[in-house]
Order: sequence, then C-alpha cells, then structure tokens
Amino acid sequence: MDATSTPPMPERTACEVHTIRFQLNGAPRTVRLEAWTTLLDLLREHCGLSGTKKGCDHGQCGACTVLVDGRRVNACLMLAVMQEGAVIQTIEGLAHGDALHPLQQAFVDHDALQCGYCTPGQICSAVGLLREGHAQSEDDVREQMSGNLCRCGAYPHIVSAVVEVLGHQQTGAWKAIR
Repeated sequence: MDATSTPPMPERTACEVHTIRFQLNGAPRTVRLEAWTTLLDLLREHCGLSGTKKGCDHGQCGACTVLVDGRRVNACLMLAVMQEGAVIQTIEGLAHGDALHPLQQAFVDHDALQCGYCTPGQICSAVGLLREGHAQSEDDVREQMSGNLCRCGAYPHIVSAVVEVLGHQQTGAWKAIR
C-alpha cells in the first residue's frame, strides 16, 4: 500500500446489536438494539412508551425531555447505548398508581395544556428543575423552562403550575420532588 491509498475498512456485520441494562420507571430492563438508536427511539419503539414525544429531533423543542439519573435530558440527542446502568424516568413513571405526581396534578389544576403534545416533556423538565433546586421565583422558572416549547401558548398556565409546586416545596408543604 502506498502513501496515497486508503487503508481498507474493517468488515462489519449488517447490523451490530448491543445489549444494555438500565432501570426504566423503577423496573429493570434489558434491551438489544443497534448502536445508532437514540434514547427517544428506545423508549418509544423498543419499550412501547409513547408519552415521550418526538418533536424536532434536534434537541430544540424539549418534547422528548426525560430524566436520566435525575437530570433532565433531550432523549432525541442521546444514544441509547450510552444508558448502560442508567436510571431513566419518563412521564409514565411519575404517577404512583392513580395518584398523580404533584406536577401532573398542578398541570391539570392550572389548565396548563391545550393540545397536550409538549406536556410530557414540560412536566419531566419541571420535575428536573425542581430537583435541581435553583429556581426560586417565577422568573427562574421561565428561564429554566425556556428549552421546552409550547406551540399552543399555554406558557402562563405552565409557569403557574410549576410555581405552585415550587411554592409548596419551598414551604415544606410537600416533600422534595421525587
């Protein structure tokens, strides 16, 4: 081989499959998937959870926001194979039986949804925001939720719902957000 030739590519199988193990909404899961599968596609296509929405597929709208190890992430930007050993929580894992999570209840009480498409991502983002503990005011909530878009314009209601739960959390009326 001379200096101008390209070395041959190693032979690959048509579809390399990886096995990953993780916790999903409190239950252990093992899934086999291709290396290029996103976390979003893992949740929707391999785990059958349709709550997490596919919006822009570029991490710009927040419709796919879920919690990974307690932190909010855009599932469309993360590869599923990177989730080995992770604890993943989606909108489906927030309620306990028939008891809604405090943020889910606040969204209902404040009519913080219209079409509902962005709602799962909004709620998961708000759970992460409250867990982070940086939001102290309505302005903080607006700023820290700015990565989640609502095409219907329900922002005032969304902010009101999050601020209500923040207030209850700050006064100790509710335990820290789980």
